[in-house]
Amino acid sequence: MEVLAQGGEIHSTSEILAFDPHLDLLFVVGIIAVGYFWGIPRLASRHAPPGEPAVTTLQKVLFGLGLLLWLAVSGYPIHDIGYRSLFTFHMIEHMTLAWLVPPLLLLGSPWWFTRLLVKPILPALRLLTKPLVALLLFNAILAGIHVPAVVELMVTSDLFHFFAHFALMASAFILWFPILGPIPDLPKLAPMPAFGYLFANSLVPTIPASFLTFAREPVYGIYEEFPRLWGLSVVDDQVISGLIMKLGGGLILWSVIVVIFFRWWSDEQKYAPSFPERVSAS
Repeated sequence: MEVLAQGGEIHSTSEILAFDPHLDLLFVVGIIAVGYFWGIPRLASRHAPPGEPAVTTLQKVLFGLGLLLWLAVSGYPIHDIGYRSLFTFHMIEHMTLAWLVPPLLLLGSPWWFTRLLVKPILPALRLLTKPLVALLLFNAILAGIHVPAVVELMVTSDLFHFFAHFALMASAFILWFPILGPIPDLPKLAPMPAFGYLFANSLVPTIPASFLTFAREPVYGIYEEFPRLWGLSVVDDQVISGLIMKLGGGLILWSVIVVIFFRWWSDEQKYAPSFPERVSAS
């Protein structure tokens, strides 16, 4: 099957789906993996608190899962389809890099190791991880990278694409710091403020998601010039991507809210005063 691609050039579906190993991504993720799995045991003797394990099995699993998700959405074939044909796959990549990869990497990193990594920029993080600053920064970048002109630049410039994804992930790490509180220097929010913080973050993406979901004309003109895989129209493609942006991110944030609520409730019950049973008078 042949389809018309950008600039009038003819491509077959097999060419659109041609395998790309994304060696640059493998290099970056590989360096991080080596730094984590090889570096932590060697740094622990000097930096890990006495009596604490250098890293737990659960932390290793969470960190490894974060790296695998990063490889999955920014490598072949999701990334390639998202930047050659369907915006839905582009959105899957963005939502995963924002809502899943950063918290998994933070949860998977021992607090002493995280503190060691961010120590040079700790003064800046004190400002950036203030809840209002973090909320505004992340959502400004999330909305900004879905502006039509920015999307077009992302899919036509590898350099800009790299910096856009770097900005998204960096702001996502900052966003999750007030919730996960990975180091004592930057404590996490108490449960009630955390509910409001997460709720606000679930609302802001509604704006760009609504433009995509309810638009009856293509929002991203460049995707009209791209091949349409599997017969999915440009409008249907952007409707699906809008639903992923709204429902996918919202589901993750509300799941975190539920977890925090039940942990808070459990702690309240644990420390609540016990009342003696009433003894009925005989």
